[in-house]
Amino acid sequence: MRIQVLVSTMHQTDHSLLEKMNIQTDAIIVNQCDRNEIEEFEYKGHSIKWLSLKERGVGLSRNTALMRADADILLFADDDIVYCDGYSEMVEKFFNQNPKTSFAVFNFKSLNPQRPEYIDLKTKKLNWANCLRYGAFRIAVRREKIYKSNINYSLLFGGGAPYQAGEDNLFITNCLQKGLKGKASSLMLGTVKQEESTWFKGYNEKYYTDRGVLFASMYGRWSKLIILLFELKSILKPNTISLKQRIKLEFKGIKEFKK
Repeated sequence: MRIQVLVSTMHQTDHSLLEKMNIQTDAIIVNQCDRNEIEEFEYKGHSIKWLSLKERGVGLSRNTALMRADADILLFADDDIVYCDGYSEMVEKFFNQNPKTSFAVFNFKSLNPQRPEYIDLKTKKLNWANCLRYGAFRIAVRREKIYKSNINYSLLFGGGAPYQAGEDNLFITNCLQKGLKGKASSLMLGTVKQEESTWFKGYNEKYYTDRGVLFASMYGRWSKLIILLFELKSILKPNTISLKQRIKLEFKGIKEFKK
């Protein structure tokens, strides 16, 4: 079973990222920058494809790597994570022990106390109720299953796209919609810096409008009901925008998506 890491990054000028991330498997690095260059080389006995491309957008970056991947198991990654030693063996063992699992999410410890990562203490099945708390860098997939199900990343959401983050949520829900079985693993694969977000500018009007667009994309005709349930769940949390206005903005996003 081959493992391959698919890294989305920007403006890299050399190959030092491989050491910084502690890459111990084959990898595809998509470096969005201001030049077009393709490099293939070996790094510590592993095959590396380094694509420097004059393009923008995190969804496009992940798809660029995904369509060129050739390993059995693919790990999506950002450039601020550091893998622990032996991560390849841990992932391989997990998928061997769970042959019916088509995709999984793994734990990464956040180094930023202001932006902690949710940690799964026990391995569990992923479903519609618990799948929205995981970033793309935590996702691993069986390549063949993803290809056969025609699943990729949306170009509408995430950095460099019209709407704010959500491409990772949409990817996971698409997997569930296509009938793929997923699990959240209790294994810890490394750390993530989680420094200042490139897209989050606070809980403003755009945040809620974009969330409405995202929910419409994920849940279709059930999107309004899901939004109401989410807002009721967080009704006691302090917010500068009233509950009524938040719902209005989210419903506006649903309407915008349906145009």
